[in-house]
Amino acid sequence: MTSTTVVPDLHFAESPRWHEGRLWFSDFFSGQVASVLPSGSDLRIEASVPAQPSGLGWLPDGRLLIVSMRDRRILRRETDGTLVVHADLSGHATGHLNDMVVDASGRAYVGNFGFDMAGGGDFAPASLHRVDPDGSVVEVASELWFPNGSVITAAGVLLVNETFGNRVSAFDLTPSGDLTNRRTWASFGPVPSGLDFAEVLNQVVIAPDGSCLDGDGNLWIADAGGNRLLRLTATGEIGGEVSPGTPVFACAVGDGTLFACTAPDFHEQPRKAVREGRIIAIDLP
Repeated sequence: MTSTTVVPDLHFAESPRWHEGRLWFSDFFSGQVASVLPSGSDLRIEASVPAQPSGLGWLPDGRLLIVSMRDRRILRRETDGTLVVHADLSGHATGHLNDMVVDASGRAYVGNFGFDMAGGGDFAPASLHRVDPDGSVVEVASELWFPNGSVITAAGVLLVNETFGNRVSAFDLTPSGDLTNRRTWASFGPVPSGLDFAEVLNQVVIAPDGSCLDGDGNLWIADAGGNRLLRLTATGEIGGEVSPGTPVFACAVGDGTLFACTAPDFHEQPRKAVREGRIIAIDLP
């Protein structure tokens, strides 16, 4: 498979989403949420988030939700374009907020780092929180090894990437939004031992970062440590691989195309300093 650059000159693109014929994404270190046509034309700045945007999703009425990482809030873009606080998770999350998925009822499921990764802190597992449409916050799962990209399947199963846990975990969603029947849906190796972050990284076999579903129900994951995108079947087995020759951190599928967010690495200071991030497009067979 060949790839083409859709959006060049980004700091660190994350959380791509296909929505209403456009690719939406966050650029961490420019503090911007943007959208673009699949050709790469008509780039629009959709919101500015000084505390670093990440996960994106939409309420049933079409209003955009944006994770604001550093102040641990979820913002809501009103119909006039203004941003308001939808939910404050600063009293709940134990690290920067991270990626998010929003269900058809407008309930948002959001993970967090769990520890001070940029500051060199020891690793610590984190919780997953549900934010209801009224902004109330409930912890729905704990002891996740860096809950990251998440999707909700057509069967009503929430899949959560545990980036430093060598696994994707699954939960059944109840009509009230609770998570039940926790299980390992895909395993890439044993859960690392110890809490020294460098030692944890050395034990990661596959680091599932961002993810998305394709039209056949396969889960695509960006392996942040392996410079590749993996296609997992409905049973959690690896069924294919795309290696674009550069580190990849997130992905989205839209209009028959697999989009991927690439950058030389995920380290904050070098990514802030230059614009070497890109979003690439890969045609799906």
